[in-house]
Amino acid sequence: MSEKAISITGTAFVALVLAYFKALAVPVIMLAVLMLLDYISGVIEAWVHNTMSSRVGIIGIVKKLCYALVVVVAIIIDLIIQYAAGQVGFDLTGVYCFGLLVTIWLIFNESISILENVAEIGGPEVPFLGKLLKHLKNTTEKKAEEAIPEETEGDGDD
Repeated sequence: MSEKAISITGTAFVALVLAYFKALAVPVIMLAVLMLLDYISGVIEAWVHNTMSSRVGIIGIVKKLCYALVVVVAIIIDLIIQYAAGQVGFDLTGVYCFGLLVTIWLIFNESISILENVAEIGGPEVPFLGKLLKHLKNTTEKKAEEAIPEETEGDGDD
């Protein structure tokens, strides 16, 4: 297959996925950009402090891949809920509560990490922005926890 055919196929696939997951497209793209910026700022921070390590770099890449896996799991949970709701007569097509919650939480997490890296490099510290992002992250966590009932003893697979 030629390089042009691969490029066209890849573009078409991405376009189909984005069309299907339209509610998630912008947050997931934002997360991908922030993950890249966080990695780059982390590499710069390590270079400035002369602490570059290929092992740490690889762990950072693995961590970002795990973030993507968590987002995929959340989206799958949303799809299962949509399917189950459809079986009992409710149309929840396009509703991605867990996917959005996880993605937004990770966006806040990556943003905080970028601010921390920039501060470590010696760039400007913006305390109110860091506090705001941490507050938003905590609020997202609390809202998610409120939406999910606590497990009582004896419930679950443990």
